[in-house]
Amino acid sequence: MMHYCASPYAYQRRATREVMIGHVGVGGVNPIRVQSMITCDTMDTEASIAQTMELAAAGCEIVRITAPTVKDSANLEHIARGLRERGCAVPIVADIHFKPEAAMEAAKWVEKVRINPGNYADSKKFKILEYTDEQYAAELERIRERFTPLVQLCKERGIAMRIGTIHGSLSDRIMNRYGDTPLGMVESALEFARIARDLDYHAFVFSMKSSNPKVMINAYRLLVARLNEEGADWNYPIHLGVTEAGEGEDARIKSAIGIGSLLAEGIGDTIRVSLTEDSIYEIPVAKALVGSIQKTSNAQRSTFNVQLSFDPFSYLRRTTEMVERNGVRLGGEELMRVVIRRRNFEKIAHKIDRMGDYKPEIVYENAEIVEIDPCDEEAIAKLNGRETVRDNVDLPVIAAFRLLAARLDPRHPILLKDVLPGHSEQSATQRTGVEDSRDETLTTAQRAPSTGLGTTPSSERAPKQEGNDFLATLLKAATNIGSLICDGIGDAILVQGEEAPSQALRLSYNILQAAGARIFKTDYVACPSCGRTLFNLQATTARIKEATLHLKGVKIAIMGCIVNGPGEMADADFGYVGGAPGKVNLYVGKTPVKFNIPEAEAVDRLQDLIREHGKWVEPSGQPMMAPLTILD
Repeated sequence: MMHYCASPYAYQRRATREVMIGHVGVGGVNPIRVQSMITCDTMDTEASIAQTMELAAAGCEIVRITAPTVKDSANLEHIARGLRERGCAVPIVADIHFKPEAAMEAAKWVEKVRINPGNYADSKKFKILEYTDEQYAAELERIRERFTPLVQLCKERGIAMRIGTIHGSLSDRIMNRYGDTPLGMVESALEFARIARDLDYHAFVFSMKSSNPKVMINAYRLLVARLNEEGADWNYPIHLGVTEAGEGEDARIKSAIGIGSLLAEGIGDTIRVSLTEDSIYEIPVAKALVGSIQKTSNAQRSTFNVQLSFDPFSYLRRTTEMVERNGVRLGGEELMRVVIRRRNFEKIAHKIDRMGDYKPEIVYENAEIVEIDPCDEEAIAKLNGRETVRDNVDLPVIAAFRLLAARLDPRHPILLKDVLPGHSEQSATQRTGVEDSRDETLTTAQRAPSTGLGTTPSSERAPKQEGNDFLATLLKAATNIGSLICDGIGDAILVQGEEAPSQALRLSYNILQAAGARIFKTDYVACPSCGRTLFNLQATTARIKEATLHLKGVKIAIMGCIVNGPGEMADADFGYVGGAPGKVNLYVGKTPVKFNIPEAEAVDRLQDLIREHGKWVEPSGQPMMAPLTILD
């Protein structure tokens, strides 16, 4: 199998070369950098300066500004000058789509230029065309001619570049040869990287963004594996981000699943959390994700020569036998189930009949769960009829469950937990809870008690609550459980890092939804605001949610413009996209079906479109999930 990280069982940051963005180093021995993007019109110089300075003051280390036209790019000169005159030295990145001329102008004034290979030198026409090798080579030569001047200018000025592929905006050439896949995303970026290297330019970083965390994770892993195959000098830094994550807890969970999972594998040198909120709210989330990985990096670096139970480059749910617990079926092809501890079940028992779809399904203690060490091969083998020996291990949550899945007979379903109480993340003794050795076995991972003796039943130990910082609790739960779900591991989940039972249940269901494991409410893909946005994204998203929040299982994409490509809406049922100032285009999947609708009418027309396609239902009065409170 291709090599994408030092070990899937122990943290070790990927070694890269350093790329300087102004005075800020990315990769190498530098810390993981946090960046964001301003949301105002690039032609509004004072607003751009003010937003950039606000982000810098909040801890943003690199600020991106959209430059959709040559005129916008030229105004970056005034923005950059105004920032430096005010004593703000934060590096500026010009965000370029479609127009090489805008990139050439922007490169005169900024410290970095971001280009999207899918639309930098290509106009997407969704043509179905089988390219011969000669035709494909001719297309690459055309791209070389368009891209070379920018590379030469960046090299002359000593500025950096990001080659940023987006899942939804792959070129027709890539789509027809590789499809809308992680492989296509990687090949798209490598085509441009080879041109840069031929010109002896190496000050670039890669990104592989998608609104689907599974696609994003697979694409980044595949990219790193391909870079390793290309050679040691292809050690370029990586920028991480989940594009169009949305807002509120859903966006934070989705970002943690995608970004946190990769950081935990040592991949990533700079990150951006993309929220459909004011950019200032992105910074605490990004810093918390980086801080969590810094704790993990202090963990004992145990290594295991154990083959993974999953393909890290392609999602496939682990195959198990179906079992029944508390009258609920799980495993096999059943839904992933939500588990709760008895003490929390008792706190909410009086209102379970009013909790709608968001109630607990299995009581942990009633599933007869005991413990076993995931490092103990003999103890795990006993589940198949052999002897048992217990040893303590020192592993983070993700590593413990991966090891368990790798060593456990595939027929046994696995219960995932967000935290394994008893020790801190960086020095924990892990054990794994497993039902007694009947054929129908539900397994889970659990830390040993702080004494290290391994004698206290897990049901008697209260999970450790990490203060009142719910954001940290949310990010840890989403990273640990979400990462494992995207690996294909897990048949049920238990969130125990949050003491409030109703909040823990909401968090559980939101993680399942964000990971694409179980859709139980309306799903939204919403891009962050930027200078390209053609309407107020926050207000529009709120209106659309008010009108459609009851449509269980319907997925709606809300995009301020079409820059990131209709491919980001490929798995959405409907799309609401800015087409021109004050005008909206509506999509079914990635196909535009209604054009230039006045913004004031667009939400009503969206509802009509949903009715036309048979997915509209009238609100039933069923209780909706209350939003989680996020305190940044």
